[in-house]
Amino acid sequence: MLKITEDSTLPNLISTVAVNKLDQADYEQLVPILKNKLNGKGKIRWYFAMEDFKGWTPGAAWEDFKFDIQHAGDFEKIAMVGEKEWQEWLTALMKPFTSAELRFFETKDEEEARRWIRS
Repeated sequence: MLKITEDSTLPNLISTVAVNKLDQADYEQLVPILKNKLNGKGKIRWYFAMEDFKGWTPGAAWEDFKFDIQHAGDFEKIAMVGEKEWQEWLTALMKPFTSAELRFFETKDEEEARRWIRS
C-alpha cells in the first residue's frame, strides 16, 4: 500500500509512505501525480518512507523500473527513510540510475530527512 501526500507550500515535493508491498494499483495512483508535478514545476523532490516494507510485486517493480528509466533526470532530491539494512542498500543501488541527490535516513531520523528534502 502507498500513502501519498502533497505539500501546497512546496509544489514539487511529494511524500509517500510504502507499507508492506507495493502493487500495480499503487503505481496507477502514483504515476499520474508524478507526471503532473513534472509539468511546469521543475524537478521533483520525493520523500519516500518505508514502514514494514516488503518490496514490490512483479508488476509494480516493472512499473517502477519503467518510470525511473524514463524520468531519471527529473528528480532533484530523494530522501529514503527506513529501518532495514537492505533498504539502505536499495538506496545505494538507485544512485547510478538517477541524477538526483539521494540519501537514506533511518526511521529515527525522520525529522532530519524532512528538513533535508525541503532544503
